Amino acid sequence: MFAEVKRVFQIPELRAKIIFTLLMLVVCRVGVYVPVPGINGEVALNYFKSAMGGAQSLFQMVNIFSGGAFAQMTVFALSVVPYISASIMMQLLVALIPGLQREMRENPESGKRKINKYTRLLTVCLALLQSTIYARFALQMNASSPGIVEPELLILQIFGVPWLFYLVVSVTMTTGVLLLMWVGEQITEKGIGNGISLIIGIGIVSQLPSAFGLIIQQLNLDSQEPGQMSLASVALMFAIFVIVIIATIQIIQGHRRIPIQHARRIVGRREMQGGASYIPLKVNYAGVIPVIFASSFLMFPATIMKFLSPDSFLGRLSQYLSMGSTSYLVIFCLLIMGFTYFWTATQFNPDQIASDMKKNGAFIPGIRQGRPTQEYLESTMNRITLIGAVSLALIAVLPNIIGRILTIPQTISYFFGGTALLILVGVVLDTMKQIESHLLMKRYDGFMKKGRVRGR
Repeated sequence: MFAEVKRVFQIPELRAKIIFTLLMLVVCRVGVYVPVPGINGEVALNYFKSAMGGAQSLFQMVNIFSGGAFAQMTVFALSVVPYISASIMMQLLVALIPGLQREMRENPESGKRKINKYTRLLTVCLALLQSTIYARFALQMNASSPGIVEPELLILQIFGVPWLFYLVVSVTMTTGVLLLMWVGEQITEKGIGNGISLIIGIGIVSQLPSAFGLIIQQLNLDSQEPGQMSLASVALMFAIFVIVIIATIQIIQGHRRIPIQHARRIVGRREMQGGASYIPLKVNYAGVIPVIFASSFLMFPATIMKFLSPDSFLGRLSQYLSMGSTSYLVIFCLLIMGFTYFWTATQFNPDQIASDMKKNGAFIPGIRQGRPTQEYLESTMNRITLIGAVSLALIAVLPNIIGRILTIPQTISYFFGGTALLILVGVVLDTMKQIESHLLMKRYDGFMKKGRVRGR
């Protein structure tokens, strides 16, 4: 393993890309600790911990994605969440609007530039909206726990609204989102790996030391008294963690190969012999997007209803949808499966594949070209998607199941599955794939001796 790492840094171009990527990620981590002007980060962090009580919510999910910046109300509190939301919205628009689809097919470069432009504009709008909501949330926290917001920012008011505070928070956090978006694009262009994914991944990894510290604390090694956790339970947790990672890798990289045969064709004056290849249909075609959709769909109303009276109807509904309850897990799994089918249907185009195969003289053995090929691809993809959707739902609810069985805090169980693990595994596989491509270009054996890292 050390020999492979050494070969990586022996290539000047690859070494420069890795160093550039690391420096950019350091900039992202520094911004996590730069507070918004007029905000006391320590008081905000203490209030956030007591208010959330360790339970998972929309705020908790954003806080993990931002590497703890959300709870401290720093410049990078929103992380790249607005950019991800804008990107997903634009992908849906491209899938639902025929004009955009046609433009992307006829002129990919121009269409990509237009989509990137609209994505950036939508990112700014979402960042301003989310930062304004965040400022409102900060005022509510300051009302119940004075000291979070500096009083000077609340003096200037118009119609009872502290416009200066809203202005400072909105402009600062939106600037932070745009800076992270620029850093992510620079990493993708000049570094190694996908920049946005790496920024989210480094934020998730930054929470691991807290989880390890909590495990050591519960072991109670400094005292003769038995702790809340034993060495046997820690060993069991580690074994489960390894198994879950292996299963996640298999789900992300798994695909079914549909064999295709190319007919003989004449190029110039020569007759070219037809060959055989295959179409890889991915088991998890939608990636982590269904989990993000389902989490946001469930946690957003539950988080908002937490601020209402527990005796009201919405308050009782919030308890019914509380994280970890049986009703929550059932609805969560159903939403993940539904969003998986929805996203696969919008992104996978069997009619386009069948049309391209017919134009190129390719066919699936035993299946006629045209409409029968399209129907075969649709039915095959539906069966594969069912396996992927069930597996994705199981991985998503694993943190709750493991936390309930082993009675461990949510801070620890969060890394046994769910959105965090799916993103981390995907980021690592994608980065290793790019590193291996550079090694193969320089005639090395690749980063891994046995097998190759397949793309997501």
